[in-house]
Amino acid sequence: MTKFKLNQMVNDIEAHIKLDSSVRNAFLSLNREVFVPSGFRHLAYKLDALPIEANQWISSPLTVAYITQNLELDSRVDSILEIGCGTGYQASILSYLARRVFTIERIGSVLHITKNRLRSLGLMNIISRFDDGQNGWSENAPYDRIILSATIDKVPNILFEQLCDNGILIAPIKIGDKEFIMKYSKENNTITSQKMQECRFVPILDGREK
Repeated sequence: MTKFKLNQMVNDIEAHIKLDSSVRNAFLSLNREVFVPSGFRHLAYKLDALPIEANQWISSPLTVAYITQNLELDSRVDSILEIGCGTGYQASILSYLARRVFTIERIGSVLHITKNRLRSLGLMNIISRFDDGQNGWSENAPYDRIILSATIDKVPNILFEQLCDNGILIAPIKIGDKEFIMKYSKENNTITSQKMQECRFVPILDGREK
């Protein structure tokens, strides 16, 4: 039944965007129910965002797929940095597509649950950290790809500094009274941007919360 539901979810995603075979296989490899609170597991394979602990949300599978697809992942991508780990679903998808995924979460209680979840799934190439992700993770920089999983007014320059040349950074950005997924490319230390689809994420907050 789970395999059927996974296939249906991926088919529903592909009604909106075409996935590379590697991205499709990553989605088919993960039981999304594991990442969803028990009271919402009957909705796990719908294309909806769902509430989780600490007034946070797990993004819609369609949003996760859209971001993953636009990261343009291939065999040359070694490391990815994620700002805002949440349930670990996005990081887990990325773990099938890159050698290492570094993910930062500012809410300690959320990260504790997620670390146990990732350990139970055996996803050993995901390295997590309890911190304010707006400062990035300089010890492991530079990164081939960086994503932000919370809305911000402007990407901090320090994150662009931690992005490899020829790297891609994707972030939800507040523009006026709306939010848009923005795609930034770095080439010869120059950043270019592309406004993509409208979105809705929780806002990024300063500091750490235990």
